[in-house]
Amino acid sequence: MSITKHKTDFIKTIQAFVLRDFSPNFDRLSSQFRPDPKWNRLREIGTALWLDTGNIEATLENWTREFSALTVNNTLLNREIQSGVYDDLIPEAFKLLKQEGCEGEQEFKLELAFILNAIHGLKLIEKFDAFVSLEEHTDLAYDLEGSLGYARRYYAICPERVYVKIPFTPAGVLASRRLSKENVPINLTLGFSARQNYVTARLANPAYLNVFLGRLNSFTEKNGLGTGEYVGEKATLASQAAVARLRQHGKTVSQQIAASVRSGQQIVDLAGVDVITMPPKAAKQFAEMEIGIDEIQDRRAHEYAPGIKADADQEKLGFDTLWRVDEKIVACMDDLDNENVDSFTPEDLVGFFSEHGCGDVFVEWDESQKQTSYEEGKIPKLGNWQEALTSGSIGLDSLMNLAGLSSFKADQDEMDEHVFKIIDEHK
Repeated sequence: MSITKHKTDFIKTIQAFVLRDFSPNFDRLSSQFRPDPKWNRLREIGTALWLDTGNIEATLENWTREFSALTVNNTLLNREIQSGVYDDLIPEAFKLLKQEGCEGEQEFKLELAFILNAIHGLKLIEKFDAFVSLEEHTDLAYDLEGSLGYARRYYAICPERVYVKIPFTPAGVLASRRLSKENVPINLTLGFSARQNYVTARLANPAYLNVFLGRLNSFTEKNGLGTGEYVGEKATLASQAAVARLRQHGKTVSQQIAASVRSGQQIVDLAGVDVITMPPKAAKQFAEMEIGIDEIQDRRAHEYAPGIKADADQEKLGFDTLWRVDEKIVACMDDLDNENVDSFTPEDLVGFFSEHGCGDVFVEWDESQKQTSYEEGKIPKLGNWQEALTSGSIGLDSLMNLAGLSSFKADQDEMDEHVFKIIDEHK
């Protein structure tokens, strides 16, 4: 049997395993959930409503007829795995993988993560008839071919409802470009600025792209640069405007997601953005707010003043990169349109941006920088990065992207550790 034939059979067997108990209810569940006038007002304005959780109980508490999707990431899936809900499934999946010729710890790790993501996502689809964004293993963030392969497999389990989440990295953006051409709906995640999303929309044309606005506010506040209020909101609305202009000119179909929402008030402040994905806590706060329907207005044209101290050098720290798409970025993308991008490697993409004076967008992080970020968690410590930010070798948006990926990796590592612990206990 050829290697290609073996791999095809292997993929089919794993797909059958994850689908064995799946019983979809496409377009039959809406009437089971109550309508809500405030959520409906947001829908009338033009905002799609998603919940950012993988927890069924939390979803049931907040889901109304106006919601359409759920986003699950490495952190949220890890919470479900740590609860023990899949402890009986894990040894069964491992046994199947072993029987089918899976070899090496890395392959087992990726396949087990795929199985758990897929089965949990299908459970959410079945329960809520929701579109569900499933995120790839963090080890694939810099692996173009690996990212392509697993994305196609995620989509194949339920093309009616699955979106695939891929992070903003050189490999991730190139993978998203190819997948979008194959009509695989990509939610390109871990975006933090208007310029990142401008690049992504033109280069990869994913179905969805993001600004993780709450983390921008937290970075500002935790590093003593100001209150942090409205930093992320300003970046989100700037990105929304940039992406909308590209749509108007037929250069993308991408929709803007406001992600990392922390409160009900932020939902009000971002009304009109293409999509808001919110954790259950923020959804509950909005639902309980004493606010009239007519007070919920389209805020896309609003100018928020970011809570940054007057003595903080915004330009040197790179805050301007969050909401400004400068001429250099536009010229870089215009030149890229003349290249055979489909032949690019991730290294080619990094080199191209560097040669065009935009090397702070796609940064070639060294191992020391990655380790520092991993130890910091989701919010970078300014003291570790101020020199690089001031020199322009990295952008604030690219730093936040690295931090986001690092925090997801930490949770992915914790999940993998739990999975192999359960396997060892059943040997």
